[in-house]
Amino acid sequence: MRNLKTPAENTWCPGCGNFGILSAVRKAVARLEDEGVTASRLAISAGIGCHAKIFDYLALSGFYSIHGREMATVQGMKLANPDLSVIAFAGDGDAYGEGLVHLLFAAKRNADITVVVHDNGVYGLTTGQFTPTSPEGFKGPSTPGGNVERPFNPLALMLEAGATFVARGYPGSLDHLADLIVRAVRHRGCSFIDVLQPCVTYNDTYDRYNEHAGLMDDTPATLDEALARARQEDPLLLGVFRDEDKPTFHEKLMPDRNPVRDRLDRASRIRRMTTLYNNR
Repeated sequence: MRNLKTPAENTWCPGCGNFGILSAVRKAVARLEDEGVTASRLAISAGIGCHAKIFDYLALSGFYSIHGREMATVQGMKLANPDLSVIAFAGDGDAYGEGLVHLLFAAKRNADITVVVHDNGVYGLTTGQFTPTSPEGFKGPSTPGGNVERPFNPLALMLEAGATFVARGYPGSLDHLADLIVRAVRHRGCSFIDVLQPCVTYNDTYDRYNEHAGLMDDTPATLDEALARARQEDPLLLGVFRDEDKPTFHEKLMPDRNPVRDRLDRASRIRRMTTLYNNR
């Protein structure tokens, strides 16, 4: 297996939940390689925020994106080369704020991508403002009197939007999170994992999650059951809420075409351009 470590200095706060996500991704890639999905066939993207530093710490090919657009970036990668397995890393403000439309439409069209959301309920990189998943009453620089908004339920949003693989993980259950990532990447269709990621500096939720999170023994049989479990708060269920087989976006849009594989060689492109120029 290729060494996924990079020389980049890790600048996450000591104890950050992102370390667990990074370790889980490395474990998952090792397993995927054992199953025939080589690292050279994996491509990644990340947005803006503390989560995005994971891009610097993984020796995998990809593109840095801008705030909330990593879901669009990896969809473009997949359409350009359907042989790739693509992963978008996002933060909760990144995915459920700026990037929400991209996320919902990826689910709606069942784009064959994996989205891993580092959900810490806070804009950690910009020192603790509230996000779309911050609880009511959350106090930060932008809400000193307490957040008055009701938070999004990411699982319910993605289930209703049509994602065909929906899961929730937690860095405190490292092997379970790695297994979810493997399953998400192997799944054909829109795979989504909301990761409960404590931010030790601005929103330390370790005690809450250690006390109230629990693993599911099975996958709900129906959408209604999945939604009911997703809305539970005690316990906060970890596991796969939806695993459904449906045609993917790229398969319906361009059945067997692969733009990278099927592209014309340079000489053919020049001949076509010359013909077009001469006939204008």
